Amino acid sequence: MGELRQKHSFLLHFVTNYIGDFVAKAVIDFHERQDRILTIVKGKYGLGNKSEAANLIVSKFEEAFLEPELRPEYREELLKVDKGKFEKFSSVKKLRAELEDA
Repeated sequence: MGELRQKHSFLLHFVTNYIGDFVAKAVIDFHERQDRILTIVKGKYGLGNKSEAANLIVSKFEEAFLEPELRPEYREELLKVDKGKFEKFSSVKKLRAELEDA
């Protein structure tokens, strides 16, 4: 059982695509099971090292679970919308009329 709880440490390089060339380095302890998962992901996707596997897992997590407002591309989209041309309506009735005519 002690073997199952044995930790493995790896120096991981997390590369963030949306902050330019910024590279954060961290020493992370993985239990044996998580280490095996990194090894499987590394092999399945033909990655060069476990750091690349961890980056892939983090990217997939971001796509699947982060709320849109936390994603960097959401900010860019908001800035585009903010620069757009808008028309003000004094009532919902006038807005509905405009939408029906469109």
